[in-house]
Amino acid sequence: MKKLIALFAVTTVVSTSAMAAIALSGTASVSYDDNGTAPSGTSYDADLSIVGTAGTTTVTIGMDVDGTTGPATTGVDMATTIGPVTIAADMFNELSQATTEVAGGQRFEGSAADDTGVTISVDAPIGDATVAVDDTGVLTVSGTWSGITMTSSTGDLTTVAGSIAGMDVSVTNDGGATTWSLGTTVSGVALTLASSQKVTATFGLAGNTMVVSSIPAVTANATGKAGASTGIGVDGYGTFPTASAASYASVAISRSLTSGATLAATYSSKDDSLTLKASVAF
Repeated sequence: MKKLIALFAVTTVVSTSAMAAIALSGTASVSYDDNGTAPSGTSYDADLSIVGTAGTTTVTIGMDVDGTTGPATTGVDMATTIGPVTIAADMFNELSQATTEVAGGQRFEGSAADDTGVTISVDAPIGDATVAVDDTGVLTVSGTWSGITMTSSTGDLTTVAGSIAGMDVSVTNDGGATTWSLGTTVSGVALTLASSQKVTATFGLAGNTMVVSSIPAVTANATGKAGASTGIGVDGYGTFPTASAASYASVAISRSLTSGATLAATYSSKDDSLTLKASVAF
């Protein structure tokens, strides 16, 4: 009987040590925006990230906790490895509601879109390349050779990125349309230029920076490109429809405080507004 009790105790200890490790992190912020000529307003944001790990398997859950109806899920992802095979599953549809984003260009993601899916990657014995296939049958080959990272897929998307003579270069070809970006540092100032004519300059050191941006105008494109099948966006694997937008400039200054918070001030000529934001990450 004593041997059975001891055996049960050992089994319990082993089971406990095999339990998943839980990591909790999050962010919180409060912003005041004078909104230019419009009435001023205050907004809040608080998010949590929960990561559970058991062996080589991780589950990541994102939550928005500042809503009036309680916490809302923003993402659920699982990744695991089985020998040379990596399986990643996106189990939450972030695109269940229509959204418009402004960042030198807008995109509309319709309510019928669904971005859930599974991707299976194999560390195939073809040099340093990795082969992946998602649940819709799109095959992707990626790898890094001589410092240049390249990804190409049967979904007609190819990306190339690397550092050449101290300059970070990125080129993307999506269905025949090519976009690019260049980044370098001159006299301590980090400069970025994109094919969309967007220019950013970052001054200062970590914890005390100023970013000046020039965002180009955007021409409306109501339909986008027809997609091959159901996927991200209302046009499947096609491009997103865009709304027109006028060009504008912005200046953002951020400073890390000894309290652990970060204070940021952003001016935008788009609506002649000044936004003050205090945030903390944990």
